Formats: sequence, structure tokens, C-alpha cells
Amino acid sequence: MKTIRGPGIFLAQFAGDQAPFNSLDSIGRWAAGLGYVGVQIPSWDARLFDLERAATSQTYCDELTGQLKDLGLQITELSTHLQGQLIAVHPAYDTAFDAFAPEAVRGRPAARREWAEQQLRWAAQASRRLGLAAHATFSGALAWPFMYPWPQRPAGLVEEAFEELGRRWTPLLDAFDEAGVDICYEIHPGEDLHDGATFERFLGTVKNHPRANILYDPSHFVLQQLDYLRFIDHYHERIRAFHVKDAEFRPDGRSGVYGGYQDWVDRPGRFRSLGDGQVDFKAIFSKLTAKDYGGWAVLEWECCLKHPEQGAAEGAPFIRDHIIRVTEKAFDDFAGGATDPAVLRRMLGVG
Repeated sequence: MKTIRGPGIFLAQFAGDQAPFNSLDSIGRWAAGLGYVGVQIPSWDARLFDLERAATSQTYCDELTGQLKDLGLQITELSTHLQGQLIAVHPAYDTAFDAFAPEAVRGRPAARREWAEQQLRWAAQASRRLGLAAHATFSGALAWPFMYPWPQRPAGLVEEAFEELGRRWTPLLDAFDEAGVDICYEIHPGEDLHDGATFERFLGTVKNHPRANILYDPSHFVLQQLDYLRFIDHYHERIRAFHVKDAEFRPDGRSGVYGGYQDWVDRPGRFRSLGDGQVDFKAIFSKLTAKDYGGWAVLEWECCLKHPEQGAAEGAPFIRDHIIRVTEKAFDDFAGGATDPAVLRRMLGVG
């Protein structure tokens, strides 16, 4: 067994234009001061990180890791959640997702996708230069508008959507394979990869590519009413990244899983700060440890009630207290008997 690494923190929800959140050095000092030892970096945020430079300059990467090391921090993973989303966009979402891309490719879906693919290729090279083993992203979605269809979707529609998704991602998976880095898709509503069944379908289209792996976030399973502990049993061999995020689901007589188009604070299913929701993190950390997960435990803060700085301050000790230092011996070793083969055979009555 391995000891889970952490606590780490995903910087995306905290980055801003005001100090200390407007540069990697200052936000790193802030995070380290709260007790974090790892940072997951949003690769699209130029205030914190230059993705193209990291992909092409070992000097830049060495300076970056050295700067963080001086603060007592490591990079856990790079994230291309926004760019990964743009690998596959249904036309219904073109306008909304254009905001994730630079002005030059907005309104041009093919050019926008080419830009996103280049971003992913740079992320593979940057991860390699930074010595990272895993990368966090989204799969994008072509079939999501047909998730609960009326009228019924025609036969073959979902199959074709996943075949196309596989065609788009296979060259990028190969690029990450060349870099020696796992792509970890966050299993997330709004993505074509939103549960175990869809992840399996995707694996089929990419021929069980060894670099196609999972970013495990139990909060999204609470909102879908999926068993997040049994998910680990099924897919632990593919879980290579972990967002520690809490959630709760309290259905009432007015709305349920779909949320009724209400604001987050009014939905039955909503994200909460760590310890304020319903996720059984003791069971999750125990199960991941037993299944030999040795990656990072990274706070992703999303809460409709609590201030982010309070959530971040509470998150580091919460994660640290849940990390299990794995034992190197069995609790009953003191009562162990002889290991002489002859003694063992006598004990079995076959000596």
C-alpha cells in the first residue's frame, strides 16, 4: 500500500486580479501558509502559468519548481479542464464555450478545436518537463444534450458520438503516452464521461488506452446518486488523480437530481466545503489507500454558502487528518509463529 500525498489545492477557484491571488509566487505563499504542500495549476491562467513556455523551456520549468520548492510546495498536476472541454463541443453549446478560447478562434469551432488540441499537446510536454505523472482535464461532450431525450434518440447516435470522441482523443492520448503522463478525465455531469458506464464506453473506443484514466471526485457522484465507494471498487486501477470535494443531496417535493434550473443554493444537490456535506471521506481515504492509490489528494473548493478563503483554510487540516500513514507491519505480528516449512506442515497435519 501507498500513503496518499497531500494536502494539495486546485488554484483555479482562487486565482484573481488582487494579491495574493494574482501570481504563482504569492498564491503559493498563501497556500503554503494554510498548510498545503501541493498545488494543482490551471494551465489556462496566464497570471499563474505560461503553458507554451513550460512546454518548450526546461529552464522555465526548473525555475518554477524551484520557486515552489522554496515555499515547501510541489506541483500535483497541471489542469486543462477548459481546453479539454473544447475538444468536443455540441453546437448547442458553441456560444457558451467560446468564452474558454481566445478571441481569434471564437465563432470558429474547427479553429477552436485545433487551438485546444495544441494546448493539450503542450500540456503533455510541460507535464513531462515538470516531472509530473498525471494530468487533469475534461473529455468534452457531443452526446450530452441527448442524455435524457424526448423524443427518443435514434439508434446508433450515442455509439457514433463516442466513436468520434475516441477519434479526437486517441492522438492526444498517444502524445501523453510519449510524454509518460496519464490523462485523468474528471468524471463529471456535462461531459460525455460522467459515470462508470460512459467511461467504459469511452475506453472501448480508445482500445483501452493505458493513458486514459480517471480524476475521481465523489461530489459529482453524490449529485447523480451514484455509489461513490463502489465506483472505487470498479475503477481503482484507473484512478490516478483525486479531487477532495464535498456535496449533499436533499431532494424535496419540488425538485430532485435535475435541480429545477434553480441557483446552486436552492438545489437539492449542491457542493459544500469539506466536512459540511454528506461524503464519507473516511471511507474514501481508507478504500483508496487499500487499493494502493499513491497520488495526490487535492482540495477543489466549490461551495454555495461558505467563503472560499474559509473553505481553503479548513481544507488543509481536513485532508491532512484523513490521509492514512500506511502500516509497514500487521497488527498481530507480535503473535506470529515459526516459518519453518517443516513446522508449517506439522501444523497442517501433513508433516
